Amino acid sequence: MGEPDRELSFRERIRSGTFRYGAELVSSRGIPPGGEAPKWLELGEALAADPRISWISITDSPGGNPMMPADWVARRLHGRKELVIHLSCKDMNRNGLESAAWRYAAEGWTNILPLTGDYPVVSFGGGAQPVFDLDSVSLIALLRAMKEGLEVPRPNGKTERLPPVDFSIGCAVSPFKRLERELMPQYFKLARKIRCGAEWVIPQLGYDMRKFHEVRLFLDWAKLPVPIIGNVYVLNKTVAGLFHQNKIPGCVVSDRLLGLCEKYGAGPDRGRAFFAELAAKQLAVFKGMGFAAGYLGGIHKAESFFAIIDAAEKFGENDWKDFAREIQFPKPGEFYLFEQDPETGLGNPSRLNAEYTASLRRNPRTPEATLGYRLVHKIHDLAFTPGKGLYPALSGLYARMERKNDRLALRALQGIERASKELAFGCQDCGDCSLPETAYLCPRSSCSKCGRNGPCGGSSDGRCELDDKDCLWARAYERLKFYGESEHMLDGPVVFYNADLKGTSAWANTFLKRDHIARPGRPGAAAGPGDSSPKLPQGENQK
Repeated sequence: MGEPDRELSFRERIRSGTFRYGAELVSSRGIPPGGEAPKWLELGEALAADPRISWISITDSPGGNPMMPADWVARRLHGRKELVIHLSCKDMNRNGLESAAWRYAAEGWTNILPLTGDYPVVSFGGGAQPVFDLDSVSLIALLRAMKEGLEVPRPNGKTERLPPVDFSIGCAVSPFKRLERELMPQYFKLARKIRCGAEWVIPQLGYDMRKFHEVRLFLDWAKLPVPIIGNVYVLNKTVAGLFHQNKIPGCVVSDRLLGLCEKYGAGPDRGRAFFAELAAKQLAVFKGMGFAAGYLGGIHKAESFFAIIDAAEKFGENDWKDFAREIQFPKPGEFYLFEQDPETGLGNPSRLNAEYTASLRRNPRTPEATLGYRLVHKIHDLAFTPGKGLYPALSGLYARMERKNDRLALRALQGIERASKELAFGCQDCGDCSLPETAYLCPRSSCSKCGRNGPCGGSSDGRCELDDKDCLWARAYERLKFYGESEHMLDGPVVFYNADLKGTSAWANTFLKRDHIARPGRPGAAAGPGDSSPKLPQGENQK
């Protein structure tokens, strides 16, 4: 494996050019009686002792369940293995997340995987109210600011730059989306995460190697050269059923794969040999496709990890090509961004989906491009576009009312705003409006996680992971595509909602430059290689 792993940081390992193996460690709810060590901790200790495992990745209450915190687990394993700590936004606001990040840095844990997190599903005394003050994109931007030296206000009104922290920041992407309106926002959000500071990417779970390969093709297309870690979850019959029903958000098992899982799961060994071989083949494909590493989860015994890794290493040099064709379990009508290469069965890097590229020229009218939306789009162009139309006059009007302290007029206008926006958008009076950035779908009323920076990974077939509504970002994509704006839907700086404005007039805050759009120093795309979404490659189908 070249240099001994003990001499390399996690960042160096995944950029070394040598294929590495990581292992997932999931804690539990509760502790064993009598002071016994939890079984999963014994597993972590065994993994930490084996040189075949380059790092251990510690989850943060996955599936929306309360579990032993990741930093407690990390403390027990610290110093014996490189660790990656998952940090999700569902349970803490931005102050709590920043505090957790400082704590991790002080303990020496600087490899962080920021996640929006799953919606809470199991809670004491009834359903828990999730936080989602930040999302994965804004958390990445926060960690990057800490990495560069966070500027904080002091009591004397001056700012202080805190010492930088050398975080290695990762990100996730969910390519296993059946519909174009789900998949393309995922890819655009991935580009946004990398522009904001993510250094490596791990796709969520699925069993279609063509979709895994597409992540690499997309990053090549977007000129975002970051390492990719292939994600493998060793299935069993029960877990396959949960993935198939979207009970674990973002994890996908198709009808055809479920049939195989049920068939082999009914055998004498409950499918253990089949599932282990499937995992080993996936690892071999990731290595063959040039991924930086493979990441194994869903295993409860250390020897099972090692057996799968050993099996993957024993395959022939070109066996992965056959496995890549074999492990393709899409859903019916699956959308792919790249055309299939008939020779490899994977994506063709020079040919985008011909139907997709043709549709960009047509600006198709979808059910989301309603007359009401088109009317609001025109009103925004007329009144709310800085420097154009009525914007200068309205800015001057609000400035005069503010200067004269004309409370009656300001309250009257806020009443009109509140009534009209509540009727049209389900507005919840946040005071820091993102409607122009979300195709006039209120993120507080139309998204279960109040997402302002792109979709989470939990949707299925265009529906929210709670299955109570269509995904806001899938709807926004179709609206924006009507105007030819879909490919730029996640351009621009990161959105940080300012809770200080709650209950105030968003119109006044827009015209008086008090909202998030006007705040100076907003992190985001400008900090990376470009201030816009990636441009279409000039493949053969576009000549």
